[in-house]
Amino acid sequence: MTIANWIELLTLVSILVGICVAIYGIDTWRREHVGKRQLELAEDTLALFYEAADVVRELRHPASFGHEMKDVEQQDGESNAKFQARQNASVVFHRYNAHQALFSKLHASRYRFMAQIGKEEARPFDELRSITSRITLAANVLARLWPRDHFRTDEQKKKHWDDIERYEAVFWEGSEDDDPIKPILDKAIADMEVTCQSVIVGKGTLHWFLNMKVWKPSKL
Repeated sequence: MTIANWIELLTLVSILVGICVAIYGIDTWRREHVGKRQLELAEDTLALFYEAADVVRELRHPASFGHEMKDVEQQDGESNAKFQARQNASVVFHRYNAHQALFSKLHASRYRFMAQIGKEEARPFDELRSITSRITLAANVLARLWPRDHFRTDEQKKKHWDDIERYEAVFWEGSEDDDPIKPILDKAIADMEVTCQSVIVGKGTLHWFLNMKVWKPSKL
């Protein structure tokens, strides 16, 4: 091989090495950029979940205040019992509306979370939304059940009070042993902690790089 051939070969090799270095640099930057976005999303999401857990506890707090019912007006022909029931139930909606921005932000971030971290990992979002839906549903049902006091049979009366007890267990926070909401809320927070902490602690470390998942399109 002549000197000219060697020079041509070395030039080709240097070009290929340069291309490989450039590709590696771009790929490294891309991984770092994606990792940073996931890290920020995990931190923000976990903070929102902690805040939402406190709000859920506030929604179910049994103590109420006059200003939380002031917007409820008695309708024409409405009995005092029905009016009082609507006032008591309205406390939940007053508190929920006061934190509407938080829940809207959570709902919006759910799609980013699914795209950047995973659909399966986003299940706590659904659990949290289901919890708030159950609480507001219980408020609406109790507003109708509380004032009722006439029953045709003892069976109807028993079912009525059983229904009240069941919905009140959702509406108001109870003891740990018989609270239907607290275990679901605690699990949703714990699951989100596991997911987010793995992102927060792992990003940028050798452990994360060696265990990095290759992104694949989700099967819808």
